[in-house]
Amino acid sequence: MSQLAPSLRATDVVRTAARRPDLLTYGRLDLRRQLRDRIGMFFIVGLPTFMFLVFGLGSDEAVGSGNVAMYVMISMAAYGAVTATTGVAGSAATEQVMGWGRQLGLTPMRPLGFVATKAAIAMVVALMPVTLIFAIGALTGARGSATDWVLAAVLVWLGSALFAIYGLAMSLVFRGPNATGIASGMIVILAFLGNVFTPMSGLLLDLGRLTPLYGYAALARFPLTEGYLPSGGRDPLWLPVANVIAWTTIFSLLALWGVRRSRARV
Repeated sequence: MSQLAPSLRATDVVRTAARRPDLLTYGRLDLRRQLRDRIGMFFIVGLPTFMFLVFGLGSDEAVGSGNVAMYVMISMAAYGAVTATTGVAGSAATEQVMGWGRQLGLTPMRPLGFVATKAAIAMVVALMPVTLIFAIGALTGARGSATDWVLAAVLVWLGSALFAIYGLAMSLVFRGPNATGIASGMIVILAFLGNVFTPMSGLLLDLGRLTPLYGYAALARFPLTEGYLPSGGRDPLWLPVANVIAWTTIFSLLALWGVRRSRARV
């Protein structure tokens, strides 16, 4: 969702970094650039918040140790967080592939510092929808124990790092200016399959358990639901944990392969 090609503002980032080579300066300027991307911020913050207000506001039916409003709140916060980490990490990979990394190479910044800074920016941006949606949920009747609130927020935020790896991998595999858009667009499909937008049952649920967003969202909701599903049945804790570990491994291997391919001589 973020800008893929160096803009005037992006050029200013490099020029400033060349004068002041500390990572904090670069991170601050690049974070400001991310926040100025109004379309990207709409999909990261505005859309998940709107969806929570539509589907979760006033839903007081009991779910686990809380209510439906909290169930929807966690799901929409998770969707916003993964949209953020996918977009930021994906744009970083695309910038490197399209030659933006060469401009950063003119500064004293090291590649490891660049990657670490981008990762930090992704997690900061991901914190925005989580904080906003949880705050709105607290003010509009989302109910759960204190432990539910804390664990769900932490799992939503930290778990979104998996999709930073996903965004990186997809942008390295689908090399080109549209790679980040492809990765972000696939998140919508994965969210439907992952039981994030609407509860599924039957064959769709069985297939959904194999998708990456299912394990992440189910794990984030586990403190509230203890694995019980709205459609009936229960997922044991090992299932979402195994899902997250498996997809982290798959995306990491894809990213590693993409890096090696990008460095190969044509």
